[in-house]
Amino acid sequence: GVYDAMNKGIKVASGDIIGILNSDDFYPNYSILSQIVQEFERTNCDCLYGDLVYVDKANARNIVRYWKSGLFSLSKIHNGWMLPHPTLFVKKKIYNKFGLYNTSLSRAADYEMIIRLLKKHKISIKYLPKILVKMRAGGLSNSSFLNRIKANQEDSSAWRINNLYPPLLIRFLKPIRKIKQFFLRPNR
Repeated sequence: GVYDAMNKGIKVASGDIIGILNSDDFYPNYSILSQIVQEFERTNCDCLYGDLVYVDKANARNIVRYWKSGLFSLSKIHNGWMLPHPTLFVKKKIYNKFGLYNTSLSRAADYEMIIRLLKKHKISIKYLPKILVKMRAGGLSNSSFLNRIKANQEDSSAWRINNLYPPLLIRFLKPIRKIKQFFLRPNR
């Protein structure tokens, strides 16, 4: 599965910072990785994330959805907030210390990882308010309404796996938070 492949990549990675770019994703420009490294050096954070745009499969200039992440807070996680996983960059030593993706989750291992790192272990995080990744519309959990429901069911498991109690309304709040992404557009 995809998370097993990510784990294999993390294990063989030789760098200090790991970003995971899926097969249909791409960086918006050639300098973005340098900017990310500079931010890690400037802040000495454990992980960093930014904004993401979904683009049309046939025309990458056509923005379908804009995921403006905003600043992280634990209260936001309790209200269904999620950072866009393709924009997440993590120091390899953090994976070595707190583990890899939980492959028992087929659709929400990224969400589980984020809860584990940010909520359970409270690693340091930095928001870089820029579009870090462009993603072609689709993907496993977003390819159909049924897949989104299945991923939503796994979201509750992500909390329990970490011996945390999922907030009562998380299964409703998380999808609702995404609605505005279809109406926002980035400043150019």
